[in-house]
Amino acid sequence: MVVGEAVTYRIPAPAGGVQIETFIPWTFVKRGVKREVITPLDAPEAFREEAAAERQARKASQDSELVRALGLAHYWSQLLDAGKAKTLADIARLEAMNVVQVREILRLTLLAPDIIEAIVDARAPRRLTLEFLLRRSVPRDWEEQRRLVESLSSQSA
Repeated sequence: MVVGEAVTYRIPAPAGGVQIETFIPWTFVKRGVKREVITPLDAPEAFREEAAAERQARKASQDSELVRALGLAHYWSQLLDAGKAKTLADIARLEAMNVVQVREILRLTLLAPDIIEAIVDARAPRRLTLEFLLRRSVPRDWEEQRRLVESLSSQSA
């Protein structure tokens, strides 16, 4: 989000010049690929609330250590698939980590696509954390994973 600043122009006049200051408060909001300019005075209250909720959700999903771990896991998986890394030990050496840690994080690639999407969109239950997934033996079956996530949702409600 970009917020507009005041702009001052000097316009020459026969009497030696007149200073004119024009200030238009505005907000530059990116909505997907579309960008909009919204003036705070004209913005409906619903838009302000929607924009605030969108910023909060984006911040929550971007700052999540679980999202970063998911990204790492898929990146490492690509390294292994492409043959750029032969073993988990190679990845552990590159990342200066323990092989066990690499293996645990790499297990995140086995999560169901809809669960990964919920994590990235910050719609997953709060109790579904990186620590929870690494500590627990998460089933490989996607239906069982969904039941586990649903049970976390019902416990936090």
